[in-house]
Amino acid sequence: MPRAPVRTFGLTHVAIGVVDIARAARFYEQVFGMVAVYRNAAMAQLQTPGARDVLVLEKTDTPVGTGGGIRHFGFRLVDPADIDRAAEAIAAAGGAITGKGEFVPGEPYVFFRDPDGYEVEVWFEIPTKVDPAS
Repeated sequence: MPRAPVRTFGLTHVAIGVVDIARAARFYEQVFGMVAVYRNAAMAQLQTPGARDVLVLEKTDTPVGTGGGIRHFGFRLVDPADIDRAAEAIAAAGGAITGKGEFVPGEPYVFFRDPDGYEVEVWFEIPTKVDPAS
């Protein structure tokens, strides 16, 4: 496999505008166990336990929940058997399930809208040849 021109650890974060930082943080904490690693009145950075990915919540007064070119963002499950538990956690935290199924056998997914209207996906991906070594 050819070496990339710029080596990275991959995509590190996504920043989204939210109406209420506390409400948005509470949702992602309840569903994914994310932890606020930095917070002030204008933003919060939430990190997923066991990973280095970050979801940045930025306070905005402009319309939110529209992609502006981004269709959705996603979280990858460790175990495909957890898809129903993920859907239950999403609904219990106030998310709205918009779709659920399998892309191919063994790759279940659930799409939902968070409290600000963003479309988010939870799915399990069968390992690929470009995955990092475990």
